Amino acid sequence: MADFPGYAQELVDKALEMGAVSAVPFELKDICFDTRTLLKCMYGCKDWGKGLTCPSRPNNPSLAEYREMLERYKWGVIVGGHNKHITQKVSFELERKAFVEGYYFAFSLSDCGLCKECAGFTNGECRNVVKARPAFHSVGIDVFKTVRQLGLPINTLFDPAAEEQNWYAAVFVE
Repeated sequence: MADFPGYAQELVDKALEMGAVSAVPFELKDICFDTRTLLKCMYGCKDWGKGLTCPSRPNNPSLAEYREMLERYKWGVIVGGHNKHITQKVSFELERKAFVEGYYFAFSLSDCGLCKECAGFTNGECRNVVKARPAFHSVGIDVFKTVRQLGLPINTLFDPAAEEQNWYAAVFVE
């Protein structure tokens, strides 16, 4: 394992304290970028063309631009759980904590679930623009490969309504 700053462990501890099932530090080299993630967004997600945090929104950065931005970071923390609302809440809190403690570029990625229905579905404005973040996979990151190589569980599901899901968020810190 890499020589992470002690602050990484502080963020891991905070995530677990807040209800995350897992939290592990990562180095940038642990993040697996793959542009094919966009295919899964385009052809398989009911939010495509509607959700305000999805890659289909107007003026969204390209996957290459996201990768260029994210590759400026050195490390971060991946947060896991069985409820996307909890992983989003935890990842945003870690981002906020890191920001106010001097890591001013800290940024979280999580599958947005802040609203019961995204305002984008009715051509409205985002009601949570300060907290809304793009999904981990929608910026060109292969979540399956990334979390598996960090020893975290993730599987494709035959019946998502009946099977326990693993939701992941990433907080890029430095």
